[in-house]
Parts: sequence; C-alpha cells; structure tokens
Amino acid sequence: MGLSDTSPDEGLIEDLTAEDKAVEQLAEGLLSHYLPDLQRSKQALQELTQNQVVLLDTLEQEISKFKECHSMLDINALFTEAKHYHTKLVNIRKEMLMLHEKTSKLKVKRALKLQQKRQKEELEREQQREKEFEREKQLTAKPAKRT
Repeated sequence: MGLSDTSPDEGLIEDLTAEDKAVEQLAEGLLSHYLPDLQRSKQALQELTQNQVVLLDTLEQEISKFKECHSMLDINALFTEAKHYHTKLVNIRKEMLMLHEKTSKLKVKRALKLQQKRQKEELEREQQREKEFEREKQLTAKPAKRT
C-alpha cells in the first residue's frame, strides 16, 4: 500500500510548489536579465523628458522674444506711418496758409476794384449831373441881344 497511502492531492501540491519555485526562478531570471536594460531605459526616458521640458522652456522664451521683436516691428511701422501722416499734415498746413494768403490778397484786390468801380460810377453820375445842368442852362431862355 505504498502508493495508496499517499493521497492524489499530495502529489499535486508538491508538483505545484516545484512549479511555483520554477516559475519564481524563471521570473527572477527574466527580471535579472531585462531589469537593468529596463532601468537604463527608464533613466534615459527621464533624461529625455527633462530635456524636453528644458527645450519647451527655451522654445517658449524664443517665442516670447519673437513676439517682442514682432511687436517692435509693429511699433516701428506705426512710427513710420505717424511720420508719414505728420508730413502730410505739415504739407496741408502749408497749403492752407498759402491759400489763406491768396484769398486775403484776392479780397484786397476785389475791395480795391469795387472801390474803383464805385468811384468811377460816382464820377460818371457827377459828370452826368454836370451835363444835365449844362443842358438845362443852355435850354433856359436867354434874352436876345439887341443890336
């Protein structure tokens, strides 16, 4: 009864424990084989991540510098445009002063012409009155001279 004294489950437990040990040893072997490479890969990924963070910070700084430079270009363009419009305003002001002088001269000239016209009309009226006076004088009855 040597074989019958042991239960069928007992052999399975011994086999399982032997299998568990084998699985554990295989897992340890697998881990010991791949773990250093995985740890180096993990370290390399951490370094890459840190480098990416540094690169992103640097990129953000460069972008802000670019925006600042671009805004300076915008400011320069605004100053150039302001200078252009200032020049236009100065030219318009000069033209307005010139037109004001011309209109003032024309007003004076017109006033002189009007004054001359009035004087001429007054003179013509005076001459007309004198002619009428002379005519009336000639039309008045003159006594005939006796010889």
